[in-house]
Amino acid sequence: MHSPLDTAEHPEKLRRVVIEPVSRVEGHGKVTILLDDQRKVHQVRLHIVEFRGFERFIQGRPYWEVPVMVQRLCGICPVSHHLAASKALDAVVGARTLTPAAERIRRLMHYGQILQSHALHFYHLASPDLLFGFDADPRKRNVVGVLAAYPDIARQGVLLRKYGQECIRVTAGKRVHGTGSIPGGVNKRVTAEERDELRRPLSDIRAWAQAGVALVTELHEHNRDLYEQFGTVKSSLLSIVGRDGKLDLYDGVLRARDAQGAIIFDGVEPKDYHVQLRENVRSWSYMKFPFIVSRGPEEGWYKVGPLARIQNCDAIGTPLAEAARQELIADSHGAIVHAPLVFHWARMIELLHAVEVIEGLLADPALLGDELVASGPRARTGVGIIEAPRGTLIHQYEVDEHDLVTMCNLIVSTTHNNQAMNEAIRQVARQHLDGHEPTEGLLNHIEVAIRAFDPCLSCATHALGKMPLAVEIVDAQGALVERLVRDGERL
Repeated sequence: MHSPLDTAEHPEKLRRVVIEPVSRVEGHGKVTILLDDQRKVHQVRLHIVEFRGFERFIQGRPYWEVPVMVQRLCGICPVSHHLAASKALDAVVGARTLTPAAERIRRLMHYGQILQSHALHFYHLASPDLLFGFDADPRKRNVVGVLAAYPDIARQGVLLRKYGQECIRVTAGKRVHGTGSIPGGVNKRVTAEERDELRRPLSDIRAWAQAGVALVTELHEHNRDLYEQFGTVKSSLLSIVGRDGKLDLYDGVLRARDAQGAIIFDGVEPKDYHVQLRENVRSWSYMKFPFIVSRGPEEGWYKVGPLARIQNCDAIGTPLAEAARQELIADSHGAIVHAPLVFHWARMIELLHAVEVIEGLLADPALLGDELVASGPRARTGVGIIEAPRGTLIHQYEVDEHDLVTMCNLIVSTTHNNQAMNEAIRQVARQHLDGHEPTEGLLNHIEVAIRAFDPCLSCATHALGKMPLAVEIVDAQGALVERLVRDGERL
């Protein structure tokens, strides 16, 4: 159901407060808040103000270019798009099962991405709010302030991210926008020297990851009342899980739970995602609004990402992360947790899990294999689903007889969380802004709620159907001469 703060009567009579740009997130977005003369909040919306048309201009390109092209969506999570596209196109080249080496190399690449992205978000983007307070002086409330006040924490964050990027470099060829994953497998093997290089710092990396979990757990304990109520709105959860029900961020089947934890659907193969999920559009955002078909567009929105994943799975298959997950579950007495700020706790549990998975992969002799590509009977369509750092990422392609892409559909993590983010900031507005004169600190509360989801706004800006276009013609003095609006193909 839409929030009462989704729309407002007579918005032209209300005072408009704009947060633009939303800071310490990837990409460009803004928040608009409408207040009456009593400072009562009437409307709150998160707007995506940039548009990137990858779904359209990927059409007509040879399919083998796609894994490299689509990762240009983002400089923060390119590996996720690189791998999701490769997984989708595995079906096109008939690679139903990858070689053991290719499977492990891709997983090492992916869990390196999880590690570096989670470290970047928590230590660089989110920790200033958590360590100094939402109302702290903004001149201090930043990563430079963290470095000055908490040098050990900042240093560990930098080195954790650096290690994740090294895993990516070894497997993809470059730390950003590599080319290692291809339809059917990978094009670069991991050498024994590279493996040994990654193994050397593992004891420190593991210790720092555990320290990160301890830090965020302590922050939650010391701020329990705030963290549990801040922006909390109940919703369903969505993620992939391994075929054994355990957490698997690289491959699996779709599972959804309702707000109380009951299964809505389970075991859905990636190729059948469209049976369970649909996308809606609204006039005020370039970002789509996905929903679960059986629940409809009003009730069917959901959350994805770390907090959804660690509650949607049956268990985590690595011991340290599973122990940390059990501590989070025990803290809520087994109830589903919906508080956005607990995303940070879940994020650090996943960071620890990524370290444990990397450690296991580096100990696996199959990682050093030299059979890198598989093939089989060709197909015209493919769907690849992966758990990106921010949540479930879906890539779907159709390829014609000339090997050219004829259709591309991307549903990215931030798009899945679109409604959840809007509901969270509306709840924060009710809790903290209503009746108060907006200050920098109060407006930062809105941004804190958005940052909890770790949105990648660049990735999320894709149109569905026909996007409106407004053209304004002004004279030399700046006066409006004519305004044309296109809702279809023509002005």
